[in-house]
Amino acid sequence: MTHKDLEVYKLSLNLVEDICKLTKGFPASENFGLTSQLRRAAVSLPSNIAEGSSRGSTKDFIRFLNIASGSLAEIETQLVIAERIGYITFDDALQNNLITIRKMLYRLKQALSKKLSK
Repeated sequence: MTHKDLEVYKLSLNLVEDICKLTKGFPASENFGLTSQLRRAAVSLPSNIAEGSSRGSTKDFIRFLNIASGSLAEIETQLVIAERIGYITFDDALQNNLITIRKMLYRLKQALSKKLSK
């Protein structure tokens, strides 16, 4: 099994697409600001899942999943900022996607931690 088989990886790729589409509507003045920040954080999410799963160590995988969780929190914060300054409406569907990914990352970390403690 590889990272490509993980549902959380697949959902995080979908989130990258959603973020790219969403930020296309941001003002050009944000190209090197919020647009870039959001896209980098979004790309970081599946990238860290992939890298962690490829490291060959459960401990490393957990560490990279923690980094992915940090990227997810960064995305959520930047979306709140984008909404507060009037660029987007942070809708329920997007919020629910973030929650689902967060829960999946958490459960995967728990499962891997149990594996470590055996």
